[in-house]
Amino acid sequence: MTDTFQTVADFTLGRAAQDFPETARKAAALMLLDTLGITIGSGPMQAGRIARESAAALFGVGDPGLSARILFDGRRVSVAGAAYAAATQTDNLDGHDGYNPTKGHIGVAVIPALAALAETVQDFSGAEALAAVIVGYEIAGRAGISLHDTVSDYHTSGAWNALGVVAVAARMRGFTAEQMRQAMGIAEYHGPRSQMMREIANPTMLHDGSGWGALVGISSAVLAEKGFTGAPAITIEAADVAPHWQDLGHFWQMEHQYVKPYPICRWAHAAIDATRALMRENDLAHQDIAAIQVNTFRESACLFQGMPDDTSKAQYSLPFAVATMVAHGRIGVESITGAGLADPLVASVVERISVAEAARHSDRFPKSRFADVSITLTDGRILESGDVHARGGPEAPMDEAEVIDKFMEFATPSLGASRAAAICDAVLGLSAPGSKFSDLGALIYAPADQT
Repeated sequence: MTDTFQTVADFTLGRAAQDFPETARKAAALMLLDTLGITIGSGPMQAGRIARESAAALFGVGDPGLSARILFDGRRVSVAGAAYAAATQTDNLDGHDGYNPTKGHIGVAVIPALAALAETVQDFSGAEALAAVIVGYEIAGRAGISLHDTVSDYHTSGAWNALGVVAVAARMRGFTAEQMRQAMGIAEYHGPRSQMMREIANPTMLHDGSGWGALVGISSAVLAEKGFTGAPAITIEAADVAPHWQDLGHFWQMEHQYVKPYPICRWAHAAIDATRALMRENDLAHQDIAAIQVNTFRESACLFQGMPDDTSKAQYSLPFAVATMVAHGRIGVESITGAGLADPLVASVVERISVAEAARHSDRFPKSRFADVSITLTDGRILESGDVHARGGPEAPMDEAEVIDKFMEFATPSLGASRAAAICDAVLGLSAPGSKFSDLGALIYAPADQT
């Protein structure tokens, strides 16, 4: 066992819940709330329904002690199947949090894993629930950075957030360091090293691979618990990645996640925000705009062009997102599903948008997400946004009230205001003395139509 892995094991298994900083615990509660909002909001969507049906068909209950109810569905399947269903569902509404240096997402796998694993252990404190969330984020984030730094291809989040899921499972189920080491190796080996830019070029329900990340992470933990071997995980134990783990327990990635204001790929957000700001500052309507030029980083410029014909393409389309903001002043679930995909006003604005790569924006990716927008008005004037960074991250954070408002917007249509508010209160109350995870658990497994 390397010194780096021993550090990871001590952090994951040995650190008491009260020893995590209050700022990290507060961030964990907000990311838990934000992720659950997207899980709820994505429930009626086709991908979510398919994921839940597939979990019931493929990952049924074998060992009752390793079973769990699917979030906001209630059917009992294997613990890995429950995490898979919720993570896949969440992944298909691109409004969940992320972390710039990883070029991907953590909570989308870690939060479903927490909820599924909670069904396999005795009730635990709210503080311990937040500690498990923090552990998952801190391990997954560094695994992602290590992977990106050591391989030539750009892999989806499932390739590395599986290791964060293992960390959550190891802590919650009381693993030894050696059991966790074997589970990490299994998860890294079998993690879905799917190619992100392939999905960007042809958007589908595959999205960011996080459903399989959750499935692999929990499956790996179960295998290791039963004695299966697979160590080492080289994204933790290889000598060349050691620098990425040296700040574990000192720098809190948990506190540097971004929250998405819109259910759209983060790569489009800077362009959306730049357009939004120009329209608000100049009191513009769509009729005032003759053309929009977006300059952005290379990966953003590769997003889907034109009018999408399904929700996956809509969520991975920069022109469509910008046009929706121009046309309606907001981007919600209704914008990327159903009639929103054939909105003639949005289509007319899409035709006025051009997108190009700007080298200065590409040079700052992935640590930053910048774009600039030039709007030509029908009277011939040209308005320039200057360089704008996407809102919601450390550069321009959303405050607690905004995160709560976002949660209620996504959760209320499916759950009703009363149940949504109760979930919000339970999540934010996890840090209170005497709180238990079951205070939240009582609200999150029953089907959405049971308000």
